[in-house]
Amino acid sequence: MTDTRGLQNHEYRDYWVKNMLKIVCPVIETLANRQLKKQMPVMGRRDRSAVAHLEAFARSLAGMAPWLESTSMNHEENQTRDRLAELTREAIDAATDPHSPDFMNFSMGFQPIVDAAFFAHALLRAPEELYVKLEMRVKRNVIAALKATRSRKPGFNNWLLFSAMIETFLYSIGEDWDPMRVDFALKQHEQWYKGDGVYGDGPEFHMDYYNSFVIHPMLVDIIDTIGEEYEDWERLQERIILRAKRYAVIQERSISPEGTFPVFGRSLAYRFGVFQHLSQMALQHRLEKSIEPAQVRCALTAVIRRMIDAPGTFDENGWLRVGFCGDQPEIGEFYISTGSLYLCSTVFVALGLHDSDPFWQGEAEWTAKKAWSGQSFLIDQALAKA
Repeated sequence: MTDTRGLQNHEYRDYWVKNMLKIVCPVIETLANRQLKKQMPVMGRRDRSAVAHLEAFARSLAGMAPWLESTSMNHEENQTRDRLAELTREAIDAATDPHSPDFMNFSMGFQPIVDAAFFAHALLRAPEELYVKLEMRVKRNVIAALKATRSRKPGFNNWLLFSAMIETFLYSIGEDWDPMRVDFALKQHEQWYKGDGVYGDGPEFHMDYYNSFVIHPMLVDIIDTIGEEYEDWERLQERIILRAKRYAVIQERSISPEGTFPVFGRSLAYRFGVFQHLSQMALQHRLEKSIEPAQVRCALTAVIRRMIDAPGTFDENGWLRVGFCGDQPEIGEFYISTGSLYLCSTVFVALGLHDSDPFWQGEAEWTAKKAWSGQSFLIDQALAKA
């Protein structure tokens, strides 16, 4: 395994960029050439070929979007970003053009609601690079593709946020949007809040990582974008952010000194996508004061190192394999396929922070590392009211 201990500040960032590109480039480059359906393997327990390509594309995009919208002091990184941004716009065209061999499924079955939402989330995270710079023809195709999902009914669980995220992006670009889909998602998640920063996935509580895969990141970005439209939504914003901050504390404390974390719940094949929320809170400068940004970077780097270097993570052509730490096809649920694995890219959203941000500066040990080495660390406190 690659040892990241002792890296200089710029080397940490280089390490993150290198590994993000290792994951997303096969998807973006192949799709830009309109060859994704032809070249990407679709492995899993069931035939997911009708949805896997949109999964791979949208999830890759959701993770890399903040980086595409950022700038760096590193000339080489900027050149790489500019090249990939251009390729990504080509990929968006290929995915949404009805005449493309890689035109994606936005309207058949229920799964398209999910990945159209990750696509919309990416567009919301990088509006200039991923939407404004598109040709008008492509913009029309993007809007049509997102609106095509309105014929699908989301599940009565975290899926309500998928419909809400799509409408939120449409709102952000001045398109007609449906306030009821947003309102339903916000109000139901208010009802499903269980306490101490944790939401139920629907009426029931599930001990898994969906609070980070979907719930907190989408709730935060929806309410930030659209909250001011109605007073009752605006009143929710403070509570949503307080809960999100608390859940980030829980996530940071769950990373062991060795860069591992508890293995429970569904969708563990999303690997370090488990920490999308913690990375997003760092990106948005919303970490609790007790958490130094650098300790989040060091903790997440340790997790990335443990997982991405595991033998069998990638196949011989650079595509992700089903697994948690390596090649472990048995841990993939029936809905898991090659495409869905690319949610792991969301751990990299903090790459949207400039090189000069405190996130990239200095060394800092995370909470579990301090605790298990006998150092002083802050006691934990529940979020009593929110």
